[in-house]
This record gives sequence, structure tokens and C-alpha cells, in this order.
Amino acid sequence: MSSSVVQTISSGEVAKKSKSNSLWSDSVKRLKKNKASMVSAYFIIFVCFVALFAKYLAPYSFETQDMSKILMPPGPDNWLGTDSLGRDIFSRVIYGSRMSMAVGILTSVISLIFGSIYGAVSGWFGGKVDSFLMRIVDILYSIPTLVLMILVKVVFDSVSLFDDPELKALSSILLALSVVGWVTLARVVRGQVLQAKQNVYVEAAISMGASSSWIIIKHIFPNILGPIIVLLTFQIPSNILFESFLSFIGLGLQPPYSSLGVLANEGWRSLENYPHLIISPSVVLFLIMLAFNLFGDGLRDAFDPKLKGR
Repeated sequence: MSSSVVQTISSGEVAKKSKSNSLWSDSVKRLKKNKASMVSAYFIIFVCFVALFAKYLAPYSFETQDMSKILMPPGPDNWLGTDSLGRDIFSRVIYGSRMSMAVGILTSVISLIFGSIYGAVSGWFGGKVDSFLMRIVDILYSIPTLVLMILVKVVFDSVSLFDDPELKALSSILLALSVVGWVTLARVVRGQVLQAKQNVYVEAAISMGASSSWIIIKHIFPNILGPIIVLLTFQIPSNILFESFLSFIGLGLQPPYSSLGVLANEGWRSLENYPHLIISPSVVLFLIMLAFNLFGDGLRDAFDPKLKGR
């Protein structure tokens, strides 16, 4: 290999690392200046902590019943009151948040893994491979999201993957949301890969004989993480909302298992006489959705090159 080629490769690597480090450091600085995003980030961390340690933080189990305390208003023993079976609403909201957060985050991770691989392969190889893979995406995009989600959910419900009814319902929701969610991620990753593979450091790696998988993992993905992370922060609340909706219409988790959608479904029937049944899960769901969206807005602004220097 000639000295000029080596020099080109070295300069390309240095430029790539310098640009990547500068982008990430500038983005983090801009994000820290956004107070709404930082408050939202701390709230999301708090909710994750509560959800992770729900078993130890909740005063009662989500299924513990006390027939002497049916439909009690908020009080010192039951901070948010009780439901029609005497179950503590505060405890059920904590367990419901855990289930909703688990569905939202796990579904987004599954969609991220599959969508990233699919989009990277499509964008990197191009040509007929790209055309074929993107036509599959277009077909899925042509089907209304809610219809596709319910269809996939019903199909997976008919297959007995687990004997435990909670695991069966949870797994079918995860699979249904993942089938719908990976499509958008695949398109975004494909577009980012198409741009990134035109850079000098990628061409240098190709000239050195690096494999496609190595180039994608080592050189391309670290430089396209910004847009993917931003999209992920918007997809998590979307998945939480879809899970809540499926549970609300009876296609998600079923009582006594608890999610925010299940609690809302139980509460709306008694809205006029016992509003505390629906207010608590609705407020928590609203705050979680708001926090993720504000944090996503902050990340989007932080990673937007047009804002550099403001």
C-alpha cells in the first residue's frame, strides 16, 4: 500500500473520530441546557426506578383484595383509594407503570435490533437488495397500524407460547408492537447508512479490505446513533400508548394483572361515581408520555446540526 493511501486512510480516521467526538460533546452540552428535557430525563429515571423495584415500594400486591375496603376514597391507609374488589389503587398504579414501561422499552429494543439490521443491510448493499427489502416495508406501511397490530395480536394469541396467562398476554403484545415498530426504524437506518457510506473514512475502510459487517458496526453505526436514539425516545411512549389502548379495549393484559391501560379500562366505567379509579392511572400515563416527548424534543434539538453555535 502506497504512502499516499495510508495517509488518506489515517486522515480519514482522524477526521471521523474528531467529528464524532465533537458532535457528541456539543450535543450533550446543548441537551444539558434544555431544562425541560433534563427534568423529563430525571422523571423517566425515577419512573424506571419505581417500576424496577415495584415489589418493594408498593405497600400491597397488585392482586391483594380487602372486601372491607371496597371503593374507598383516597386516605391514609390507601393513598389513592381502592377499587371494586378492595385492591389498593396506589399499588396497582406502581405495578401498572412497571408493566407499561416494560412493554414500551422492550418493544422498542426489539424493534431497534431488527429494524437496524434490516435497514443497514438494505442501505449498504443497495440495488436489487434494497428495492426488494423496501417493497416489503412499503407493503407493511400500506396497512393501517392499528389494524396490523390487532391482527398480529390475535394471531399470536391463538398460539400457546406460554402456559402462564400473564406471560402469554405480555409476549403477544411485545410481538405485535415489535412487528409494527421496526418498519420506521428500518427506513431511518437505511437513509442514514446511505449517507454515511459516502464518507471518506468508509471508502478508506473498503480500500483496506474490511468486511461489510465490520464497516457497518465499527464505522457507520457509531456515527448514526444520534437520529436513531431520538427516534427511539419517541417510539417508547408510542408503544406505551398502544399497549394501554390494547388493554383498554380488552386485547392486552387482563385483570388481575395490572397495566395503565387495564386500570383505565376498570376506572372509566365508574367515572361518574368514583373518579379516583381513572384519574390516577390517567395522570401517570399523561406524565410518562409528556416526559418522553419532551426528552425526545430535547434530543432532537441537541443532535440537529443546524442548532450548532446558537
